Amino acid sequence: MKFERKFTSEGKGPYEGIEWERRSSEIRNPNGKLVFHMDNVIVPSFWSQIATDIIAQKYFRKAGVGADTELSWTKHLPKSQTALAAPSKKPGSEHDARQVFHRLVYTWCLWGREADYFDSPQDEKIFYEELLYMLAHQIAAPNSPQWFNTGLHAVYGIEGPAQGHYYVDPSTNKVVKSESAYARPQPHACFILDIQDDLVNEGGIMDLITREARLFKYGSGTGSNFSKIRAANENLSGGGVSSGLLSFLKIADRSAAAVKSGGTTRRAAKMVILDADHPDIEAYVNWKSEEEYKVACLAAGSAVLKRYAETMVKAIEDSGLAGESALSISENKTLRKAVKEALGAGIPSAWIHQLLSHYRQSGRLLSLPQYDTAWESEAYNTVSGQSSNNSVRVDNAFMRAVADDSDWQLKARTTGATIKTIKARTLWDRISLAAWQCADPGIQFHSTINDWHTCLKDGEIRASNPCSEYMFLDDTACNLASLNLLSFCDPSSCSFDDEAYRHAIRLWTTVLEISVVMAQFPSKEIARRSYDYRTLGLGFANLGSLLMVLGLAYDSEEGRAMAAALSAILTGEAYAQSARMAAEWGPFARYSANAETMLKVIRNHRRVAYDAKSEEYEDLGIVPIGLKEWACPGNLIAAARETWDQALALGQKHGFRNAQVSAIAPTGTIGLLMDCDTTGVEPDFALVKFKKLAGGGYFKIINSSVPPALKSLGYDESRSQEILRYALGAGSLDKAPGVNLAALREKGFSELSVSKIESALKSAFSLESCFSPHILGKEQMEALDLSPEEYEDPSFSLLARLGFSPSEVEEAELYACGTMGLEGAPGLRDQDLPVFDTATPSGKKGTRSIDWKAHIAMMAATQPFISGAISKTINMPNTVCTEDVKGAYMLAWKSMLKSIALYRDGSKLSQPLSALSPGVDMIADSIVALQTGELDESEAEQTELPFDLVRSPKEPELPGL
Repeated sequence: MKFERKFTSEGKGPYEGIEWERRSSEIRNPNGKLVFHMDNVIVPSFWSQIATDIIAQKYFRKAGVGADTELSWTKHLPKSQTALAAPSKKPGSEHDARQVFHRLVYTWCLWGREADYFDSPQDEKIFYEELLYMLAHQIAAPNSPQWFNTGLHAVYGIEGPAQGHYYVDPSTNKVVKSESAYARPQPHACFILDIQDDLVNEGGIMDLITREARLFKYGSGTGSNFSKIRAANENLSGGGVSSGLLSFLKIADRSAAAVKSGGTTRRAAKMVILDADHPDIEAYVNWKSEEEYKVACLAAGSAVLKRYAETMVKAIEDSGLAGESALSISENKTLRKAVKEALGAGIPSAWIHQLLSHYRQSGRLLSLPQYDTAWESEAYNTVSGQSSNNSVRVDNAFMRAVADDSDWQLKARTTGATIKTIKARTLWDRISLAAWQCADPGIQFHSTINDWHTCLKDGEIRASNPCSEYMFLDDTACNLASLNLLSFCDPSSCSFDDEAYRHAIRLWTTVLEISVVMAQFPSKEIARRSYDYRTLGLGFANLGSLLMVLGLAYDSEEGRAMAAALSAILTGEAYAQSARMAAEWGPFARYSANAETMLKVIRNHRRVAYDAKSEEYEDLGIVPIGLKEWACPGNLIAAARETWDQALALGQKHGFRNAQVSAIAPTGTIGLLMDCDTTGVEPDFALVKFKKLAGGGYFKIINSSVPPALKSLGYDESRSQEILRYALGAGSLDKAPGVNLAALREKGFSELSVSKIESALKSAFSLESCFSPHILGKEQMEALDLSPEEYEDPSFSLLARLGFSPSEVEEAELYACGTMGLEGAPGLRDQDLPVFDTATPSGKKGTRSIDWKAHIAMMAATQPFISGAISKTINMPNTVCTEDVKGAYMLAWKSMLKSIALYRDGSKLSQPLSALSPGVDMIADSIVALQTGELDESEAEQTELPFDLVRSPKEPELPGL
């Protein structure tokens, strides 16, 4: 194929104009413990420290880089673009971003050359330099397994014993067992694994665990539909009955928990799916919520056991009795009372006996570990179900049964006979309650997924990868890449460069196709089917930031039309490129058998781009929302329609090289690498953020999208600065109302202490945090005549102790720290507030957030243009009830989404109540006040909850349904 330049110029190299600099990278745990440190990290000067930390910690190869190969990249560049190039000070490790960029792109070129993907060496050079430019400028990034694995052998010659992988030899079209761990990389992030109703044979339960471990080791995630596994009490062929699905899910869960993805880089990711007619569906739905309850029991139980244990030991030690008399429950009345109260509280008698017996032997209290609800705590590590995302698979028949309040049959896996009949709404209620409690399970809409299935002749799609963006046949894999949408935007003209965007799509579609050529896979079946279908997952990130920069509200017709058009161009151009590749090397192996269904899907995609009438669509159970021409820039409408015209015309002539081409991934880690403020199709989460400094520490910044958004909306520089200062604060107490520098000096603060406070204000959420003993030091606290007993008390407030009133503190805090949001900003027009709405309320005065219906509406606008699906969380406020959850799930189905996952703020025990926005939920506010001592019992007895806060709200209205 021929390739063109868009970002680079002939003879000038890929890094022209980039200044490279050395940095240090370190990452610490929340408790301050150093987790990672590396000096002499070389990156582009415009990269943030976060992006630097990501490539240094996650993506630099740490071992095996030979001295003879570590500078091989310099041979491919002009000498002027090799500044700072030098051997690593840590032998065997990468330390320069250019090493990693070269490792990836050189390997893609190598395999592309071997497979004859370039018409000439010049085309290969263009391909090489354009991709290096895009990686360095954070325009695009492949999925993490590419960064982990690609090029380790091709560039550094790293070898390793085979790990049980397979690949298809293109010269023979036969599946071959890999002879090396690294000669062929594992670049695919997403896998869907089939599982058979068998315990130990190939393809069965234990084999699945082995295949999953092989994937997790190299940084990939897996998903499986477990509906073939027989339910509890179904007969076994050798006699007896099955222990049920959950017993095997728990085994797989523990295995995943033990394997970090990428070997040492991140936790394993997996998806568990179960059809709604499986006899174990009710237990499955309740699985995670019951495990959350166990965590609460462990946390509460350990605290209660410790309290009663200490009471019983105190009763022994303070009894005044000698020897065995002190331990005699009949003689020691205080001990008898303590034991009786412990038994009454449900403390097991055997445990009490063990405690007292140990004290008799040693004279000491037993070691009593305490458990808490922190996500990484031992309590969560102890319970099951924490390594997977759980989803229920429902079809249109089930959804109609819910609407009609009809019966629903649960069917045996072995015979197909009905085992149990329940009301569909009863199961629906259980699903919604569990999701309200702990955010699981999500829902996948089986009928909609298969209405858009390009290869339906080869069977139904039954499962997805862990994040639900890749949906295809079992035993297939998908490799992902994402484009940074903001890179194609010119904020000064509020325009989007659709030509550059389409150029990038063509390049990265080719990258992903070459990645199929070079890949190895964890089983023979996956190697065969992934080679035969060649599914790709090109997506984008930073949509939320793009909309804000352009002055478009996320919850607006214009915002949704922009997102829809960009999604249409993404998939249309990728399919057109796939058809061009099919013209050169032929369509994917199973295309001819599925040509009719695939072209039908392509025609339906094209109809959405033209906003066709509902009767024009072919074989769809739910009609999609069309692209609204009136709400979108004309160049994007024209590009969207042109790409689909080309995709259909080229596909009809040549077929397609790939069965799927797009998926919207969460882009978590690679989003940070590209310095994206927002991921996938998500809106922004906050307007004020904390930027990490290269030398350590943080400072407070406004979201980078806000200043250009204000400009797009017509605010001049003076007014914009006033609005930004309102959000960020002055960062100083100089001339502040109430608490100011002059007042502090009068109170006895030294100049050193004043300087410490001023420094702390640069990154402070609150004023009080700048006056902690940790900031000021012991000497200043003593100079203020404060004892350690006073200032080490968790409830101690120095500002209150110094005589500042709450109103003075609040005024000074707003002056110095800002509101952290834009609501109420001077001069900001009310009609512009929606542009700055975020997923949750922003700032101390924030009340606005994007409604959950708007999240679904954004997915509904973009889903009709995506081959796979969209990985996105529907954020819901803490105050929603189960009826809202039902409404969200029902609206998602009617909006033609393929899947939906939601998170109610505060639904996980690991999220502290104090993290919720105050003043929204009186129950939460009251509990926090009791925890912190702000509300005593007498006040609590007088506080009554208003009826509106405790009753169940009405079912939400769903406009247009």
